[in-house]
Amino acid sequence: MNDQWRKIAVAPMMDWTDRHDRYFLRQISRRAVLFTEMITTGALIYGDAARHLAYDPSEHPVVVQLGGSDPKDLATAARIAADAGYDEINLNCGCPSDRVQSGRFGACLMAEPELVAECMAAMKAAVDVPVTVKCRIGIDDQDETETLFRFVETVASAGVGVFYVHARKAWLKGLSPKENREIPPLNYPLVHALKRARPDLEILINGGLSTLDQAGVEIGGGLDGVMFGRAAYHDPYILAEVDTRFYGETTRIPDRFEIAERMLPYIEAECSRGTNLIAITRHMLGLFQGLPGARAYRRYLSENHARKGAGPEVLVAALDEMRRRGRHAA
Repeated sequence: MNDQWRKIAVAPMMDWTDRHDRYFLRQISRRAVLFTEMITTGALIYGDAARHLAYDPSEHPVVVQLGGSDPKDLATAARIAADAGYDEINLNCGCPSDRVQSGRFGACLMAEPELVAECMAAMKAAVDVPVTVKCRIGIDDQDETETLFRFVETVASAGVGVFYVHARKAWLKGLSPKENREIPPLNYPLVHALKRARPDLEILINGGLSTLDQAGVEIGGGLDGVMFGRAAYHDPYILAEVDTRFYGETTRIPDRFEIAERMLPYIEAECSRGTNLIAITRHMLGLFQGLPGARAYRRYLSENHARKGAGPEVLVAALDEMRRRGRHAA
């Protein structure tokens, strides 16, 4: 991979960015950086690491995000993930959920930059792949500018060169994780100020982005890249032009039907191994977002992909429904 591989990324999202979703997104963009769901250090050290880290080779570049705050455990987990072939190890310093806080990781680590630096130094010493951080701009009543600059300065001193910055504060007291994605105001100028102050670091912005035009504005304004979250899940086709617009690829942009049909061999292989169809096609419900017939496509999948023995024929029928309703609407 060249030095410019982190221009467009899809954020780690619990219950969403599993291996089936990543395989699907990879049919839309070959170059967007994909993240796993957050995986705790305990799950890798004491649990079924092979299951947690399973991925298809086509998913590269793919990043594993770890949750934890013990330097030794993070180093061990990073080594396990690097040995599994992941391209980058990322530490979660941005999730605001109570469950994450109780384990002393996620956004609460914004209050402990020295500990994060210690963790990153341990991870960096343990692996040869890049170790990076995903963080907020602050938590609770912290001063945003002071907190973000001090956090990044301290963690960068441990040798970290890449930061994915969610441009909202996280309120750990009084707001739910859902509210933390919407209520604290975005502060894009602060992230740009950070990049100007530390041009030596690779800074990607996250939070509130929903179009490639927005991504172009942020990158054109000096940032190294952007990270899409829920927008890329609910309307995944927004990634279709990523390769041509941001990576200079000349390959033809696939249409939505093509993308869905590329999934059929994968679905057949997975179902033959005992995977339930819904585990795959639930990630594909938004593929035709905004088009005539999309509701019929979603309805057909939703009504049929959970039934026992369902296989690729269900997706084929949903696509037929999409074509029929789409033509009728036109």
